[in-house]
Amino acid sequence: MKKLSNVFAILAILLTNIMCVVVTNICTSGYYAEKHFLTSAPWEVGFLFIIPFAIAIIACSVVSYIAKKKGK
Repeated sequence: MKKLSNVFAILAILLTNIMCVVVTNICTSGYYAEKHFLTSAPWEVGFLFIIPFAIAIIACSVVSYIAKKKGK
């Protein structure tokens, strides 16, 4: 169970880093640019992409916690 706990803890950390990269890229790279101008998407669009990542991070953290408790 300890290995399972460690795997899900590492997965939660990786998802956090991937979330930061995705949201930053969406907010700064011109997601809605139409005329080749360097415009960025509104922050609300970036925050919408946080929702699925946050659900996955919370789920991984809960599974990691439960696996750690059962391993003791």
